[in-house]
Amino acid sequence: MADTARPSPWQAATVTDIRPETATAKTFRLHLERPSDHLAGQHFIVRLTAPDGYTASRSYSVASAPDGSPDIELTVERLPGGEVSMFLHDEVVRGDEIEVRGPIGLWFVWRVDSPALLLGGGSGVVPLMAMLRLARRRGRADLARVVVSVRRPADLYYATELPGPQTTVVYTREAPPGDPRPPARLTSADVAPLVQADATVYICGSSPFADAATDLVTAAGVAVERIRVERFGPTG
Repeated sequence: MADTARPSPWQAATVTDIRPETATAKTFRLHLERPSDHLAGQHFIVRLTAPDGYTASRSYSVASAPDGSPDIELTVERLPGGEVSMFLHDEVVRGDEIEVRGPIGLWFVWRVDSPALLLGGGSGVVPLMAMLRLARRRGRADLARVVVSVRRPADLYYATELPGPQTTVVYTREAPPGDPRPPARLTSADVAPLVQADATVYICGSSPFADAATDLVTAAGVAVERIRVERFGPTG
């Protein structure tokens, strides 16, 4: 298990596959030099080095479930002006090598050993997808309840894999035809029925989403100590 105070050293990772998730997001499959011992919810740092020695690095959550192999998947949103995300989207191809370090983070992890409510806003679904994949792989999807908030269907990551009896997708701007829920932000009606007394709540998304989701689950009776939040910003 990775130590957040002493993360593993930098290593080369070969890009073995790239696939689009949305118009602005891609999943990169990386083959590491050493088997990954990551936990669902952890992240890796990606570092790029220019010929003149200039470096830029960003943290990205692992989307793939832990399996002990040397392969991981990172889903990256292309952010205008983002040094790392733009390079990954516009320049990196299969066979390229990049530097990574990790896994990092022990606070926002789930070991599929107790019930969990997973709330993701937009690209905040990435670490939650690792958790859901792990639960499904172990035959314990019953432990997970997932709510993902996106603006419109075209913005949904993992659109062919995410849906299932464990998941609810909330559309805030445009819902697909036949969706019984009118487009709107996440509400107590979306969250409160899924709250379980013994569940840990994992919230990932922008600061406004994280604040709103935290308010909803606390209003539904979830104790603060059972809530784990991971926020992200547009750093690219």
